[in-house]
Amino acid sequence: MDKLRFQSFGSGSSGNCYFIGNASNGLLIDAGLGVRSIRKNLRNMGLDFENIWGVFVTHDHADHIKAVGPIGEKHRVPIYTTRKVHEGIQRSYCVTEKLYSSRKYIEKNETIEVGEFKVTAFPVSHDATDNVGYTVEYKEKRFTFATDLGFVSEEVAEHLSKSDYMVLEANYDEQMLMQGSYPAYLKNRIIAKTGHLSNDQAGLFLSEAYNERIKHIFLCHLSRENNLPELAYTTIQNYLETKKVKVGVDVQLVTLDRMNISELYIF
Repeated sequence: MDKLRFQSFGSGSSGNCYFIGNASNGLLIDAGLGVRSIRKNLRNMGLDFENIWGVFVTHDHADHIKAVGPIGEKHRVPIYTTRKVHEGIQRSYCVTEKLYSSRKYIEKNETIEVGEFKVTAFPVSHDATDNVGYTVEYKEKRFTFATDLGFVSEEVAEHLSKSDYMVLEANYDEQMLMQGSYPAYLKNRIIAKTGHLSNDQAGLFLSEAYNERIKHIFLCHLSRENNLPELAYTTIQNYLETKKVKVGVDVQLVTLDRMNISELYIF
């Protein structure tokens, strides 16, 4: 059986893009890096855009959609997202090559089959035109992506708690944010229910939702100014260990680098 593979190409405000697939084909979640960078990372795995069945976009902020134009129109990769997100992409200043033939519409809470994968979009709370997370099913395994969300709703929690693997936002440390140099309006935007998830919010949710099915937790979209990888890691670790969940034994915990490609995980 061809195993599930996951790799982060970048995770943060400078650009987000994740590969999920197998040895011969796969999907991208977001395409917020340069198209040449994404292609180089695929080629390092022995793949190219012709091996990508689709790009699934979470929302229309620039750090998630920068490369969708050339990937969709030049390389003929279908770009999947909701109708509202597509409308936002068409309006976006950062997408100079607009989507036409590659545009594919999906509905929230409906599962579609793409190649060997089943993909379900679900709503998350953020301040873009529209916002979704994704659960990807491959054979018997489930991988959920929940990035850029102000809080974990019951629906998001249900998707995450039923997954074997997850990418979950841990954007900021509250103390670093509040003591930092951001203006008040930006701090308020980040902590709002339509903003970003803090280390403490992620940790509290994970400590309450953890079950034996969850094998890997990847922390994503860490802020350069308001977080540190080791701080995010230890905060979530402490929350889990208050519930007697041992990181490194019961569950693997990884902080994804903002700028650099992660190792290739094979499950």
